[in-house]
Amino acid sequence: MYLKEYRICMPLSVEEYRIGQLFMIAKHSHEQSQKGEGVEVVTNEPCEHPEYGKGQFTEKRIHLSSKLPGWIRSLIPAIFYITEKAWNYYPHTITEYTCSFIPRFVINISTKYENNNGSTENCLDLTEEELSVREVDFIDIVNDPIDESKYKKEEDLTKFKSSKTGRGPLGKDWRDTSKPIMCSYKVVRCYFEVWGFQTKVEGYAQKACRDINLLGHRQAISWLDEWIDMSLDDIRLYEGKMQKETNEKVMQEIGEIPQAEEIKIQ
Repeated sequence: MYLKEYRICMPLSVEEYRIGQLFMIAKHSHEQSQKGEGVEVVTNEPCEHPEYGKGQFTEKRIHLSSKLPGWIRSLIPAIFYITEKAWNYYPHTITEYTCSFIPRFVINISTKYENNNGSTENCLDLTEEELSVREVDFIDIVNDPIDESKYKKEEDLTKFKSSKTGRGPLGKDWRDTSKPIMCSYKVVRCYFEVWGFQTKVEGYAQKACRDINLLGHRQAISWLDEWIDMSLDDIRLYEGKMQKETNEKVMQEIGEIPQAEEIKIQ
């Protein structure tokens, strides 16, 4: 198992990010999807946890064959997807990625959001054994380099200024000077118990997780003026619209397009 803790700060409050997270996921999924590849939403419905209370469960299929490196594509069928199951008990979330074709591959992500700049040392209550192997990685959404193919000037947070909130542009010391400030603590556990490939696959999965979070959280801030005035009811309506459009894009070449009523948004 490869265990890593990512800490992602944002110039938001935890209360604001509840809406921003849902908006970012829906819009980012739509942007990253194309004919035959991307994120297909299967289920989006209420759920309940004995400790965290009421939440929202989503199940998605991530079709991504052409985005994988050649050494992975050589091991898998041409039509390939990963199943994502997520339980959102805000400010706690649990996410699991599995692949039926590779039953011994699992990524488990536990997340908690707090109003601080990443200063909580054991936010997710790791055991002493887990702490001894944990690697902490601060993802800086402003200053960390991003792949040139993903760069957009309007998403550059050293240049972006929100017209509705006045926040930005952000400088090198933004984590210490921004108000409000919050942190997304994510503990990512990767398991791939196949001899000869374990280290390589687990390392690739962690890098992919980091890259996705860097891009997505930059976008959450650069899209701030699009979602900052939304209510939870507004964002649920937006999710439903974007999920229908995204499914239609992805399923054009894969096969059947799920009917809108099959995707439960409540």
